[in-house]
Amino acid sequence: MTAHASAIQVCIFTITFALAASGNGSARDDHDSDWKSNFSVNKADLMSKGKNPYFVLEPGHVSQFQGGNETLTISVLDETKFVDGVETRVVEEREEKNGKLVEVSRNYFAIDKTTNAIYYFGEDVNIYKEGKVVNHEGAWLSGVEGAKFGLMMPGKPKVGDKFYQELAPKVAMDRCEIVATEEEFKTPAGSFKNCLRIKETTPLEKGAGYKVYAPGVGLLKDDELLLTKTEKP
Repeated sequence: MTAHASAIQVCIFTITFALAASGNGSARDDHDSDWKSNFSVNKADLMSKGKNPYFVLEPGHVSQFQGGNETLTISVLDETKFVDGVETRVVEEREEKNGKLVEVSRNYFAIDKTTNAIYYFGEDVNIYKEGKVVNHEGAWLSGVEGAKFGLMMPGKPKVGDKFYQELAPKVAMDRCEIVATEEEFKTPAGSFKNCLRIKETTPLEKGAGYKVYAPGVGLLKDDELLLTKTEKP
């Protein structure tokens, strides 16, 4: 291999992910090809800090959510972690039910300074029961056991965009379809315009979930959870 080719290989890595065939035990969707799963990224352009119109990666940004007996706190931490050769930002999610901690996940993201796209590099997960960690279900990291990073949020999302956010075979295969970009949405934290609504599914199981994002704020709704408060850096 020439030096020129080696340099290109170091700087550019293209993710070409083939979904597992139905015979290996993974669920299969006949239209998996509709969702983008190949991402070309210049490693030098990825940063651990910044913000996309709908997704904030600035330390100190905190969002709190409530839905029934469940609460969720999402905090952008002043911490980074190298995953798959990339310095990523740590975003912590703490979930409680009836006042008891049920899950803490540390999610790893990076933003492309040229496109403003946010990429998802995996998560470490602790599942709690009666105050003790009982498992790490859903944990994955790009570059480990065949997992590859996904696209969390495009820099300029458009209705009809369909892409994988997670690419960890048999573990996490969330995919996203953008269904609206100009919605008005109300939460306990206020009313918002020009909101982005997405539909999330996975070939690993049936059903769908919905999320809503507001420009400059980020996540407003995660299924039944609604934003109650946000703190900016």
